[in-house]
Amino acid sequence: MAITTEVTVPDIGDFQDVPIIEIAVAVGDLVSEEDPLVTLESDKATMDVPSPAGGRVAELRVSLGDRVSEGSPILLLEPGEGASTEPSSLVDQQEPETEAAPEPVAAAQQPAAAAVAATTPAPEAAGPPVDIAEVHAGPSVRRLARELAVDITAVTGTGPKGRITKEDLLAAVRGPAGAPAAGAGAAAGAGIPEVPLPDFAQFGPIETQPLPRIKRISGPFLHRSWLNVPHVTHNDEADITDLDGYRKEVDTAAKEAGYRVTLLAFLLKAAVSALKEFPEFNSSLNAEKDGLILKRYYHLGVAVDTPDGLVVPVLRDVDRKGVTGLSKELAAISKAARDGKLAPAQMQGASFTVSSLGGIGGTSFTPIVNAPEVAILGVVRSRTAPVWNGKKFRPRLMLPLSLSYDHRVIDGALAARFASYLCHVLGDVRRLVL
Repeated sequence: MAITTEVTVPDIGDFQDVPIIEIAVAVGDLVSEEDPLVTLESDKATMDVPSPAGGRVAELRVSLGDRVSEGSPILLLEPGEGASTEPSSLVDQQEPETEAAPEPVAAAQQPAAAAVAATTPAPEAAGPPVDIAEVHAGPSVRRLARELAVDITAVTGTGPKGRITKEDLLAAVRGPAGAPAAGAGAAAGAGIPEVPLPDFAQFGPIETQPLPRIKRISGPFLHRSWLNVPHVTHNDEADITDLDGYRKEVDTAAKEAGYRVTLLAFLLKAAVSALKEFPEFNSSLNAEKDGLILKRYYHLGVAVDTPDGLVVPVLRDVDRKGVTGLSKELAAISKAARDGKLAPAQMQGASFTVSSLGGIGGTSFTPIVNAPEVAILGVVRSRTAPVWNGKKFRPRLMLPLSLSYDHRVIDGALAARFASYLCHVLGDVRRLVL
């Protein structure tokens, strides 16, 4: 009898009872090391559990929709050579779909999905519940249905043998918009009424596209933060003429070593200096909202632009790292974010966040506080401007700063002092080593 190995859920951070949204293998499948076995969906990210070794699937220990945590058994694996082709899917043994499913955080409202729900007849109460595993649709279509929040059991398939296709889902979404369900506004906006949607098709051609997964998940978090946090944004400018001159010197040497030194690494170090000077910015309100939790660590979130939307990986212990080390870590974590390979633990634990649009442009903006943090720093592209030095105007490189903060914790005077101190540090690179 072949010796089998039990494959369990690896370390997935602080998440517990995470649902299984896709099973990529079936009993008898050959898999290679690192092949995905199941896909888990937390409230912040989707995670594939890879195979720890090559072999044959002897037994499945989970089903679609099961909730698992670290250490939960997934399947038994017999030793073998591994697969030479993609493993088949347990939920669909038919010929795989050719279209790719949209990849992963997140609109607070899903009007298109609400339209489908409003126009989809409710199942008869007396009838037995429909098993979604029995629906004739491929994994990519099932994933798209989840992203659109469409009841796939109520969609009629037009493919071969009644197979549900991507076009079938999109056709269902394009149906006439219905009235929002009672209470929907209260659920989405804490009592704020829903914005009624007209049937846009009556005005001209339309096309409905699913939101990327990142925007679907992050949207409710941003919405909740905007509703709960009294936002104020303070704008200032830092003279980084000397700093940028030094950065260019360091960057020239770094390019020869295969990495780049950007302004962001210096900005992170300056932010830590300001956070130490003004610890209220590195805090959170307690649950009772009558006290501050002051954090004695400096883990900084950095908003990264990806094809599917913004994600915020976290650089830990920024106070203990130099500009060179931060530059290398920023390059690595940004690449992982764009490739969709960030682990959940890499997006947790930030005490302050920096959002940089310097590579794109703009003059200022209002970044949304990443609650339960109490402040966030936004920066845009620096510009050369004439600055009066008391005798004459001189060209200086100025960096616009936008500091949003929770007004329950930080008042305008404190925000102005924080921004002024930050500008002071950025104005002289020598202060970054103090």
